[in-house]
Amino acid sequence: MELVNLELNDCRYTWFRGQSCSRIDRSLVSLGWLDMYPEMRLRSGPRDLSDHYPLIMEDFRRFDGPRPFRSLDSWFTHEGQHFGNMIERIKRFEEEILKVDDMVSSGQYDDTIEAKRRALVRCCEKWYIRQDIHWKQMSRSRYATEMDRNTRYFHNIASARRRNNRIEALVINGRLVRNQARIKIAIREFYKRLYHQEASPRVTSRDGLVNRLEREEAETLKALPSVEKVKETV
Repeated sequence: MELVNLELNDCRYTWFRGQSCSRIDRSLVSLGWLDMYPEMRLRSGPRDLSDHYPLIMEDFRRFDGPRPFRSLDSWFTHEGQHFGNMIERIKRFEEEILKVDDMVSSGQYDDTIEAKRRALVRCCEKWYIRQDIHWKQMSRSRYATEMDRNTRYFHNIASARRRNNRIEALVINGRLVRNQARIKIAIREFYKRLYHQEASPRVTSRDGLVNRLEREEAETLKALPSVEKVKETV
């Protein structure tokens, strides 16, 4: 039926009875529905006295700051400086090819028109390949070489991946928190503590682990060796 199962990220199970629990409740939507509501999320509501958690759909179209810069593989297949919009470029090439075909259909045909059509087809094929590379990277689908390469399919896979990777809720100090600002602060503090460099103990000559040099020995270490000393050592 080509339905997509919306991911539920804030709890593992939706049904409880005694010590038994299961992920029974699900929400299935069509690809057309995802096109219309690409930022829709699924979360659980309060269970109270029921055996089931209610499933709540929410539209999360909001902006949490500037998006990070990402490099696309398709950019590196283009020789020029300005990449532009792939869809618009492909559409423009297709329209030009159609105009040439109309000219041929009306009896206007010569070597110049045939050469022009071949050049347009070659350029259009390059942009088809770039579009294919672009959506493969966006989807990261392991079935990319086996399944239909329809742009709409890859677009929905990429959208679903962005939805599933979002952290909707986080347990902080034993409490479930949904506030995005608090979640960001907690994650940042966690990694600051994780990668914090602890102060190393300072070992001195008083600890009995290092022999202390006399002043004359220290001065000798700082002095440059003479030419005679180098020759003698060599």
